[in-house]
Amino acid sequence: MPLTHHVSDLVLSARSQIEQTSVQQAFRMQEQGEARLIDICDICELKQNGTMTGSYQAPRSMLEFWVDPRSNYHKIVFSTDSKLILFCASGMLSALATKTLMDMGMKNVMDMEGGFTEWRIQQLPIDRPT
Repeated sequence: MPLTHHVSDLVLSARSQIEQTSVQQAFRMQEQGEARLIDICDICELKQNGTMTGSYQAPRSMLEFWVDPRSNYHKIVFSTDSKLILFCASGMLSALATKTLMDMGMKNVMDMEGGFTEWRIQQLPIDRPT
């Protein structure tokens, strides 16, 4: 069965409906305590590449469960009015995840353009797993 909507179409649609920020602005917001960075990268990527200093690891596969206060898997970090800035390796998966969280009713989520790749290019602080 041929696809009628490709992942690139879904990402473009999500990006047109979500708030995005640059890596520099995300860094400033985190430094000023205005936002929390949420790393939705796969654990293998995290082990291989590290993550942004001060970010919170939330695997994409569990994100909706961790966000929902009615879920047995809820994580308190998501019970906040502060901005939550989602990121992944390139910004595509996080755009889709941000849209999903907005669909769940969250108004304090945004996506970081360029993801962890752009963060590294900008030479911003990175934590390496031990």
